[in-house]
Amino acid sequence: MTGRIRLGFLTPSSNTVLEPLTTAILDDLPEVTAHFSRFKVTEIALSDASAAQFDEDEILRAADLLAHAKVHAMAWSGTSSSWLGFERDARLVERIRSATGVPASTAILALGDLLARTGARRLGLVTPYSDDVQARIVANYAAAGITTVSEQHLGISDNYAFAEVPPNRIEALIRAVANDKPDAIVVLCTNMRGAPLVSELEAEYGIPIHDSVAVTVWKSLTLAGIDPRRVQGWGGAFALG
Repeated sequence: MTGRIRLGFLTPSSNTVLEPLTTAILDDLPEVTAHFSRFKVTEIALSDASAAQFDEDEILRAADLLAHAKVHAMAWSGTSSSWLGFERDARLVERIRSATGVPASTAILALGDLLARTGARRLGLVTPYSDDVQARIVANYAAAGITTVSEQHLGISDNYAFAEVPPNRIEALIRAVANDKPDAIVVLCTNMRGAPLVSELEAEYGIPIHDSVAVTVWKSLTLAGIDPRRVQGWGGAFALG
């Protein structure tokens, strides 16, 4: 594919991390630009009100607007299906493709692709989420045959506050789960600054580390026909092509 390549990302309204990080990851690809469309997300919890934020019709309205930019690929850069059920993302991307004609994926589907390709079955899980949300995520992965052998979470529900977690705190969480030697470590939240830590910590521990923002970019590049191996310094996932 030649010429300008536009990648579209569906974004939680209170997220302040994924846009600058996504743009930074793509910095070495001058022909690729990132474009964003928001819908309302302010709280992460297991309540009905929180779940309603992720109503497919709301997300599809944002996707329709993003399609006006004639993006070559589109992704939901969010992790909601990890606690609401993986099947939701599978259904969502089919609806996006049908409604817009644009190839689509999500952070959680991209992560699933990477775990399957590398054969990772023992997970180290790092999130900012509350106890009950974390437990639901662990249970959903267990049902899919992936065991969480080590986990760290911060007990936060306010989506905006996730971005306020300092990088040194995120690094400490990653190091804590790395000590249990999982097959892979996942930083599961697109509003935490995990991506800039990945390359150095992967080299130190010899464990793949998959940040939600980064894996969404990786998958979006592949959908748009761009070789992700051109991305340097953001983790080993991009080297998989």
